[in-house]
Amino acid sequence: MKKIYITMFVFLLFLILISCSEKDTNTPFIKELEENISHVHGMGFNEEGNQILFGTHVGLRIYEDGTWYETTDQLNDYMGFVAVDKGFYTSGHPEMQSDLPNPIGIQKSVDGGRTLESIGFVGETDYHFMAVGYNSHDIFIYNPDKNSMLEKGYYISKDDGESWENVQASGIEGDLIEVAIHPKDSDYIAVSTTIGIFLSTDSGQQFSLLSEQSQGIGVYFSDEELFYSTYENTANLYSLHLDSNKQIALSLPELAEDAPLFMAQNPANRKEFAFYTMNGQLYISQDGYKSWKQILYDGSDH
Repeated sequence: MKKIYITMFVFLLFLILISCSEKDTNTPFIKELEENISHVHGMGFNEEGNQILFGTHVGLRIYEDGTWYETTDQLNDYMGFVAVDKGFYTSGHPEMQSDLPNPIGIQKSVDGGRTLESIGFVGETDYHFMAVGYNSHDIFIYNPDKNSMLEKGYYISKDDGESWENVQASGIEGDLIEVAIHPKDSDYIAVSTTIGIFLSTDSGQQFSLLSEQSQGIGVYFSDEELFYSTYENTANLYSLHLDSNKQIALSLPELAEDAPLFMAQNPANRKEFAFYTMNGQLYISQDGYKSWKQILYDGSDH
C-alpha cells in the first residue's frame, strides 16, 4: 500500500510540474497597450514590414495593423534603440526586476525582445547615440566617456562589436541630436546637431555640412537616399539621392513647433514611410510622402 501512495504522489507531482511549465510557456509576451506612449528613443519597421517597433523607457512598443501592443517582460529603458532586419539593437538601463547590470551597455535581440544578447560595455556605458546598419549590422557609436575598452569619441564596428575602430569624425560641429548609418554601405554615415546635418562618405572619418542656417533634427538612410529633417521657424524634410546628390524637399503635415525626429521606411513597401516627432506625434504616409495620416497625438492614439 505504501508503494502505491508513493507512486501516486510522484505522479501527481509530475502533473503539477508539467502544468506549471505549460503555464510559463503560454504566458503571453505581447498584449494590447494599456497606456499612452512616451519617451520614445528610436523606431523602425521589422523585416516583414507589418510592424513598427518603438524603443521606450518602459520597454518595447509595437504598432501593427492599427493596434498598439506592449510587452509584458523586458520593460527596460531602451536608449539608442535601432530596429534591424533580424530584430533590434539597444542600450539603456534595466527594469527594476531585471538581473542585468546598470547600464546595459549594447544589447541585441533576435526574438522580438524576449531575450537580449550582450554586445559589450555591460555595466559601463549607456549609448544615447548609436546607429546600426539595417542589413549589415555595422555599429556606429559616440562613446561619451572613457570605459574599459574605448576612449571618448566616435567608433565603428564591422564585426558585431568584436572590435572597434576609432574614427576622427572631422567636421562635425554643434551638439549631437541623432546619428544614422546606411543599411548596407557603411561608408555613409550621417549625424544631426544643433548646427545642422552632416554627411560622411568615408565611414565617419570626415563629415561635410549639408544644411545651412537651420538646426538638424532627424537623419535616416534608405538604400538609395538620406532623409533628414531640420527646424528653423518651421520643420522641413528632405531627401538626398546618394548617387546623384539630387536633393528634394518633401511635403510635411502641419507640425507647428515640432519636427520629425525618428524616421523609417517600410522595407517591404517603399512607399510607406513613418516619422515620430520631438513632441510625440506619429505620422505615416502610404503614398511616398505625398499625404500623411496622424497615428499618435501627444503619445495617445485618441
